[in-house]
Amino acid sequence: VQLQASGGGLVQAGGSLTLSCAASGRAISRLSIAWFRQSPGKEREFVAVISWSGYNTNYADSVKGRFTISRDTVKNTADLRMNSLKPEDTALYYCAADETYFPTEYYRERSYDHWGQGTQVTVSS
Repeated sequence: VQLQASGGGLVQAGGSLTLSCAASGRAISRLSIAWFRQSPGKEREFVAVISWSGYNTNYADSVKGRFTISRDTVKNTADLRMNSLKPEDTALYYCAADETYFPTEYYRERSYDHWGQGTQVTVSS
């Protein structure tokens, strides 16, 4: 499985961005996909996760109500729609995948075997 993250950029506070994670080597409907992010000087943290079916999702408290994770089985991608962006959302965003339906410890990096290269999101105040 290979993952390619894209869609990052520079946006003003209050704006929106959509990140995309393109998977190859396995159907997106047979992968649980998560987004993590890492700011300078901080540890990488969980952002959102979606199950194989797309029916199960979970979010970090810091993004709940602002971010939405979804899948596109035609494009074989998992997207992260980010609304009402804040300067504290500035980070390098990574997508990760696991071949289980929905990892028990979905918030832990070690639950995912496959990682994309990261896409930078910068939110200006």
